[in-house]
Amino acid sequence: MTDDVIRVLVLGAHPDDAEYHSGGLAAVHCDRGNLVKLVSVTNGAAGHHHRDPDALAALRREEARAAGQVLGVDYVTWDFPDGALEPSLEVRHTIISEIRSFQPDLVLTHRPNDYHPDHRAVGQAVQDASYLVTVPHVVAQVPALIRDPVVAYMPDLFTRPYPLQPDVVLDISAQLDVIVAMLACQESQVYEWLPYISGTLEQVPDAPEQRLVWLKEAIRTHIRGRADRFRETLCERFGEERGQALELIEVYEISEYAAPLTEQRRQDLFPSGV
Repeated sequence: MTDDVIRVLVLGAHPDDAEYHSGGLAAVHCDRGNLVKLVSVTNGAAGHHHRDPDALAALRREEARAAGQVLGVDYVTWDFPDGALEPSLEVRHTIISEIRSFQPDLVLTHRPNDYHPDHRAVGQAVQDASYLVTVPHVVAQVPALIRDPVVAYMPDLFTRPYPLQPDVVLDISAQLDVIVAMLACQESQVYEWLPYISGTLEQVPDAPEQRLVWLKEAIRTHIRGRADRFRETLCERFGEERGQALELIEVYEISEYAAPLTEQRRQDLFPSGV
């Protein structure tokens, strides 16, 4: 928040959460020459059905680093335990330190209500950190910020206790290939673990070229679900014809616990968003 370059920090619970939920917006900012940093709060050691957890954590760290290289950004994996994350003081203080050090204009993270306890913990910890990043006596070794960044919740389809509010909608059709390229680096997840837990492991092709085609269609199908959920909003924002045709979107809810999203900042933080 100290220069003309927009700074975007994505705080996901696991390696692959950042690109899976907000890869389109991250790619847009990179194309504009802005500064993006991706963080996995946990080490990812629980996300597999047969790999050794310690070896898996090391592998996923490298997979995340490679995914970051697709965009030319840092993708950092912290050491908090996967599957056992809590919104503790240690997690909160680490997030406060990261936000103060990176000085983002925009923070993207999970909502505090989500299917995964690690996602919920990160969302809650970011909410708890939002005001405190400006309080000098909290995590006093890192200088406090003058003002909060804007915090936005990454897209999800959960409805309880309430569904995500579509404060900003982006057409990410042009970013699909880069999202797929990033996720393709997360091989232990997209070709092993996620197909295993969805019962589709036998559908994953062996040949690298075929795997990429398979993954692109899987990601396209996943993102279409967002468009179907928010179809009414798409028609309101983009017009009936385009709104009905859109399939590839990201939707963000602005947290009321951090800085408000002013109309002046909307196009800086969410280019082409409506």
